[in-house]
Amino acid sequence: MSDKESSDGSRHEEANGRRRGSDGSEREGHGGGDRDRAGNNEQELATKMLQIQSKRFYLDVKQNRRGKFIKVAEISADGRRAQIYLALSTAAEFRDQLSNFSDFYANLGPPNADNIPEDGKLKSEMIVKDNRRYYLDLKENSRGRFLRVSQTISRGGPRSQIAVPAQGLIEFRDGLTDLLEEFGCEDGGFQGELPEGRHCRVENKNFYFDIGQNNRGIYMRVSEVKTNFRTAITIPEKSWVKFRDIFDDYVDKMKEALEEEKTTKDEGEVAVKK
Repeated sequence: MSDKESSDGSRHEEANGRRRGSDGSEREGHGGGDRDRAGNNEQELATKMLQIQSKRFYLDVKQNRRGKFIKVAEISADGRRAQIYLALSTAAEFRDQLSNFSDFYANLGPPNADNIPEDGKLKSEMIVKDNRRYYLDLKENSRGRFLRVSQTISRGGPRSQIAVPAQGLIEFRDGLTDLLEEFGCEDGGFQGELPEGRHCRVENKNFYFDIGQNNRGIYMRVSEVKTNFRTAITIPEKSWVKFRDIFDDYVDKMKEALEEEKTTKDEGEVAVKK
């Protein structure tokens, strides 16, 4: 699978896989499976295909243990493939931005090569969701106008992007709207109230225990704070029991070791007195 960059600035991967649709037909270049890249089981809940100019876009509503999300796959005429992932709440915000970009595009005059900005950008917005950022850029080049959507992950994660022809923004928005009306805008996962944070002080150190939630699930962040120093670890909720068992084991072993040390010390003091 090789990366290529098209003239509209989007990056694509060669798509050699084939996927069977609900009607029994095979769809070329929309490869996938029952597992995501992390090996989690995935269930496909719905799919919608949009034909915009020479491109096909597949909007797949999927669900795994982290909740529901939408995978957007762009398939070029030559089979090149690019994709991004949207939490349902992010997809709702993206849908609203599509309306704004469409209105802006509708008020633009005809293309004029003399008035194109140096970077080609006509309008830009950004969406932030947990550790992901989505950059929306309405651009223009010699082939026309298009919306480039780039997805980045913090801490040096990979960057992926798709490019939607500007003439298809309304159709794309309506496709997302149909799916969101059916599945809602909630990402899934725990919807209750999380426990309040805790704090304890040991000698000159402060320890803070904070419970949070992101698209990966519930976690505990344990922060160690002292003068001019702060460090933290994040523990996923699914491993809390293991951490507790390890702590309990060490507590019991240290209790036994201290009691044994005290007994040995007491016996030694008695022997000295004799």
